[in-house]
Amino acid sequence: MITERGSTVGREVRGGLVTFFTMAYIVALNPLILGYAADADGNFLGAAPGSGPNLPAIAAGTSLVAGVMCILMGAVARFPLAIATGLGLNAFLAVAVASQMTWADAMGLVVLEGIVILVLVLTGFRTAVFHAVPVQLKVAISVGIGLFIALIGFVDAGFVRRIPDAAQTTVPVQLGQTGQLDGWPVVVFVLGLVLLVTLWVRQVRGAILISIAVTTAVAILVQAVAELAPGSPTGWALTVPDLPDGWAWPDFGTLGQVSLLGGFERAGVVVALLFVFTLLLADFFDTMGTMTAIGAEAGLNDEDGVPPEVQKILVVDSVAAAAGGLGGVSSNTSYIESAAGVGEGARTGLASIVTGACFLLTIFLAPLVETVPSEAAVPALVLVGFLMMRQVTQIEWDDLEIALPAFLTIVLMPFTYSISVGIGAGFLAYVLIKVVRGKVAEVSPLLWVIAALFVLYFAIRPVTELLT
Repeated sequence: MITERGSTVGREVRGGLVTFFTMAYIVALNPLILGYAADADGNFLGAAPGSGPNLPAIAAGTSLVAGVMCILMGAVARFPLAIATGLGLNAFLAVAVASQMTWADAMGLVVLEGIVILVLVLTGFRTAVFHAVPVQLKVAISVGIGLFIALIGFVDAGFVRRIPDAAQTTVPVQLGQTGQLDGWPVVVFVLGLVLLVTLWVRQVRGAILISIAVTTAVAILVQAVAELAPGSPTGWALTVPDLPDGWAWPDFGTLGQVSLLGGFERAGVVVALLFVFTLLLADFFDTMGTMTAIGAEAGLNDEDGVPPEVQKILVVDSVAAAAGGLGGVSSNTSYIESAAGVGEGARTGLASIVTGACFLLTIFLAPLVETVPSEAAVPALVLVGFLMMRQVTQIEWDDLEIALPAFLTIVLMPFTYSISVGIGAGFLAYVLIKVVRGKVAEVSPLLWVIAALFVLYFAIRPVTELLT
């Protein structure tokens, strides 16, 4: 399998390590998103009633579920796609769902969402939807995700920042904190990006991994000299690159804290169903876009833009959604950061197995992983964004029936910070243009269903308010 796909064991291992380091931030970030959000009873996730936040338990659960699911993806689907807690989904769970029920109830809805998606896969519906999407829209999804992850890289590094009073200005983002680059962490990012580009254009093997390692070493030296305060405007975005100074036995307090039907009793059937629907739709199409983009970048997709073993990929991803709920760490889903590993040469499931093994080690070696700041890892996302952007030439820009939907798909992913929004806008525009041009017969019945679901998705808040 490895040689058939033009790879080597060395490339797969490097690719798996690079993917891990570009997404290891979730081990630190997920506890921050979920850990400080109290449920309707005032309790915190993974903590005893009446006690404070339990971030170590969420970190351990995040690592455990991600590790197991990455290994499962590699062993079953044999595809270089890594899995971990989905960003956006975890925030929605913390802000909108847990505030109306207990954390166990909220995680129960996540498990139900995963089960529903699994049923859709096993019945062939999810795969049929994927095949029904026009090839050039799949290309647009890949390109849009490329721009999206490049933006993630620039934002996580502090190179691009939201203007604090953006509501009072026509410019929502800017360069650096004040319109200029400011702070040592941004300098570390720029040095990492310069090093990575230099190594890449000179075709140095292991360029991404070398860049992460060297830039992390520079970051440690900078922190030792400057002693930057975490959380300050010019400080490190998330992880302070200090050498580890201790070790603690992992706490798995979030595992198994699930009530499957409690959310329906606590928030009502309508509200609970809307929550499940929102989680399901975002998970459904995020993965579709992600696996298409990864397969395209790896050169594994067929002429219809379909990755190999697509059914197995979707099954594992569906199981991951439910596993995230059972693990008490929110729905797990495919990560577009896997493209960084593909950029390093990963082409098979061995890379995912390596990434999963790293996550499992993180349970015990969290201090070591937290040494790598995001500023050292995200230059890889910028480079991979460029690599994925090159597919834009495959879109027929003179054909308005595909060009306008493709354009909306591409630009709305980074502009709204959401893969699902971009996909939804592209699908709706495609159906609309076919209708106004009198070509209704060319629209697949499944695309009509998808379009209707996305109309509900975009109108979910007014619908919720109307029904409640």
